[in-house]
Amino acid sequence: MFNRLKKYFVAGILVVLPLSISIYILLIFFRFADGILGKFINNYIGEKLNFYIPGLGLVLAVLIILIVGFLVSHLFKKRIKTIDRFLGSLPFLKYIYPLLKQTLELIFSKEHAAFKKVVLVEFPRKGIWSVGFISGECFPEAELKTGSRLENVYVPLALSPATGFIILVPRDELIHLDTSAKEAMKLILTAGIINPGKEDKKDAF
Repeated sequence: MFNRLKKYFVAGILVVLPLSISIYILLIFFRFADGILGKFINNYIGEKLNFYIPGLGLVLAVLIILIVGFLVSHLFKKRIKTIDRFLGSLPFLKYIYPLLKQTLELIFSKEHAAFKKVVLVEFPRKGIWSVGFISGECFPEAELKTGSRLENVYVPLALSPATGFIILVPRDELIHLDTSAKEAMKLILTAGIINPGKEDKKDAF
């Protein structure tokens, strides 16, 4: 009887805990996004009409992003480089904007394969293999001084993939895997409990 109850409890935890954490994270994101624009507009609406529209800020933020995307794609496409140079020359912003712009372009661009290719690399020492993601080609100076064709490889930490190591590895020392980035990330997020399966190999992370 006790073993059966224990089994039910564990099964329930495996469903309730991830679901609760997911809902909590979504609520935090919703409140943050809604508070940017919705707070001011709802205060005005509340004073005039005496009611509140939940999610208004989030909807407005999505609309603004879509409008800016449309204008950049159709009206200001030829001037986007000029705008980027202007924003990149402003005090303080010049240290943040170019870096964020390049990072997001690498992530969302279909022309780049950053973090899409999964590799095995001998790290932190020979004979110990780690799962890594190719983040791009190495810079020329490092290749010139090492005499090797190098790849930038990001090796994330288990349970905390937002932190990790950037290592420069000779291309012939990398073992490329057919495993998708999505499946490899499951391995990292679960500290090796969930291994990549044979399905969903074509999924993109």
